[in-house]
Amino acid sequence: MTRIPNVHDAEPIPPAAREAIDALLQSGDLFRYTAPQDAPVALLEREFADMIGSKYALAVSSCSAALFLSLKALDLPRDARVLIPGFTFAAVPSSVVHADCQPVLCEVGENYRVNLADFEAKLDQDIAAVIISHMRGHTSDMDAIMALCDARGIPVIEDAAHSLGTVWDGKNIGTIGKIGCFSFQSYKMINAGEGGILITDDADLVARAVIMSGAYEHNWKKHKGPHGDNTGALEAAFARWQNQLPLYNLRMSNLSAAVIRPQLPELLRRVRDGRTNHDYVAAKLNTSPFLSVPDPLGPEVRAPDSIQFNLVGMDEAQTRAFAEAAGANGVKVQIFGLSTDNARAFWNWQFIQDLPELPQTRAMLMHACDVRLPVYLKPDQLDAIADVLTSAAAAAAGPLRAYGT
Repeated sequence: MTRIPNVHDAEPIPPAAREAIDALLQSGDLFRYTAPQDAPVALLEREFADMIGSKYALAVSSCSAALFLSLKALDLPRDARVLIPGFTFAAVPSSVVHADCQPVLCEVGENYRVNLADFEAKLDQDIAAVIISHMRGHTSDMDAIMALCDARGIPVIEDAAHSLGTVWDGKNIGTIGKIGCFSFQSYKMINAGEGGILITDDADLVARAVIMSGAYEHNWKKHKGPHGDNTGALEAAFARWQNQLPLYNLRMSNLSAAVIRPQLPELLRRVRDGRTNHDYVAAKLNTSPFLSVPDPLGPEVRAPDSIQFNLVGMDEAQTRAFAEAAGANGVKVQIFGLSTDNARAFWNWQFIQDLPELPQTRAMLMHACDVRLPVYLKPDQLDAIADVLTSAAAAAAGPLRAYGT
């Protein structure tokens, strides 16, 4: 019998990172602004922007920091209302609160994507900005969302923490809205333990974000635009905002950049393997009458390193029995709604004043399951995971359902 792997393990960091870290340790040059040019963080920003197809990138301490700086860079007034999905990680509404704004939650459907009818209805409730979380890499209908927001002049920030490598209608996720934010936390496609990066094509926005991230005095001069860009737009924006903005000191260190940069060439391979693994397991889970993996939307080509699925026809007792059975056989299943402290269940965001009820989102979260599928898993390991899940579903649903008849 194939041993169930520890799905919380990540791929090894490429050897090139060790060489870069050793050089940094020898030099002691860990601060991004010490070097006059070509510090590892600065090189990462240029390489990431080129890879994703954006003019500018700013590497920071986390994706949460990137979201916060994005809101501050938009220069929203205090108490501005920011529309977010009801299914996201608590860091998203936290970043809104931290930016002195008010989170407004919209419903999310059975397929983990924004309910467009509720989104549109709330968009006209004095919304100043939108954050779209591609939660667990599931892309909402970005064509419809951008059309609705563009018609109203409302800027869109993409929370692409889980979506590095995902493509929507030929465009990299993160490049569709005004600003895109990505994560380098350990459970993401590129792993630095912690870290984040924001991208944009707007010189004024990135200049504001750079200064507020902690580019004091003239350190902003070490941030560059695209190669061959001689418009002077970035330099003019920096000059306009120098000394005008508070510093939040959310910088990335050279050590983190040294860990990240050698992983960028691995991204396409990881995306390919992650999609193959996900689709393989999804096909197996969908053979069960008790499990359902939602289909992707037509324009979406995902880059998953986990799988989400819904339990079909199970009550709460059966749902808990399923999770217990799977866990007892080596596969930890997170059911988003069955926890008193799950940071992805909106009712646990008690820091939001007048927290609304979202019945559709709540119903989804009560039977939506999450299992990590690291990209390095082999077919026999995937088979073992799928077999545990389908067997646990049959055991939980079958006998309990028969008992209740």
